[in-house]
Amino acid sequence: MFMRILDRFEEILISVLMAAAVILIFFTVVHRFSIGFAADIVSYARANDMPELQAWARSAFRSINSIKLTWAQEACIYLFVWMAKFGAAYGVRVGIHVGVDMLVIRLDPKWRRIVTIIAMSGGILFTAILVWIGSTFVYHVGVGGQISADLEIPMWLVYLAVPLGSALMCFRFIQALWTYVTTGVIVHHDHGHVDGVEEEAAAQTAPQTGGQK
Repeated sequence: MFMRILDRFEEILISVLMAAAVILIFFTVVHRFSIGFAADIVSYARANDMPELQAWARSAFRSINSIKLTWAQEACIYLFVWMAKFGAAYGVRVGIHVGVDMLVIRLDPKWRRIVTIIAMSGGILFTAILVWIGSTFVYHVGVGGQISADLEIPMWLVYLAVPLGSALMCFRFIQALWTYVTTGVIVHHDHGHVDGVEEEAAAQTAPQTGGQK
């Protein structure tokens, strides 16, 4: 039950962060385009002696320009930082991280098992060190009272992604190692697999199979 909740939370968090960043980038681009477009209309109306259009364009320009999105770039960076850290943990869980295994697959099963365990243990050790260093760094940043330039939020909240994401990634490495030790299975993602395709194909062939019976 706990693992199901954790898996779902991980997926929802990454999706929300990604959606928020994309939406924010979209509105920022539209905002910049709208300001430039309104300025062009003002210039066109002035050049062609169209006072009504010029007045409307000036009003639109002032209204759009009053919306300040100087903080958007900083917010997007922080959203992508959090998404990357938790996305890395998700990658360990589903086995989508890039790995070079040309040498490993040529080893005898005994040595292949030893090398795999050492590699996964290295991942556990590395992410555990990141948790320790990241936690120490977050503590010192919090004590220093540093805030971000545009959003003016405490920077320790931003850097908190490092220890939290690394802790989850460390847990996923432990989970993968335990699965391999107990079952001999390495979590692996098939890059040729497309979600929903197999289910759709099964749904299409199910009535045919039933009719043949």
